[in-house]
Amino acid sequence: MGKKILMGVVLISTVVVLLSGCAGSTKYMREVDDSGANYIPAADEAVVVFMRPSVDGWAVQSVVHDATEVNNKLIGIVPAKKKLAYRTKPGRHLFMVTSEAADFMRAELEAGKIYYATVNPRIGWTVRFSLAAVHKDIEPEKLAQWKTGCQWVETTGETRAWALQRYGTFQELREAYIDKWENKPDSAKPTLRPEDGFSP
Repeated sequence: MGKKILMGVVLISTVVVLLSGCAGSTKYMREVDDSGANYIPAADEAVVVFMRPSVDGWAVQSVVHDATEVNNKLIGIVPAKKKLAYRTKPGRHLFMVTSEAADFMRAELEAGKIYYATVNPRIGWTVRFSLAAVHKDIEPEKLAQWKTGCQWVETTGETRAWALQRYGTFQELREAYIDKWENKPDSAKPTLRPEDGFSP
């Protein structure tokens, strides 16, 4: 009996280790080699790189949106161990991440700069996600580890078609969670500041 229990523990441990090393994937996003990635902003635009360095909740997709306007704009799906560059106008923005819930991050972006944010899973009865602003004073080694540990992905026509079918759901999630988020103190709202941008 003891031997069977031991073998069961070893088997479960092996599965956990294997799963913990899994990177997420989705058929709705295209993987891109570093050599093919273009994340350098033009002089009149800013780029935000959304990274999901953790493998926790790898089987659940996180969907990132620009929620600055009344109608959300899809940025893309960010699987575990992936990163996605978003080109946009400088100025104030509100970003949203959704799964079965929604959470938000403010940003004020300067032209010609690259900004970074992480997509972080929160594990409970379900997997939810939050966005975290990467500030300029981050340890360079940590940022480098996140950047090299995540592979680039980009949206395709299939991504946009998939999101269009779920547009109403994304809007409902925004409406269900935005008031709760706005009622938080400013100190509890993740924010990318203009000075958090990096030069290309």
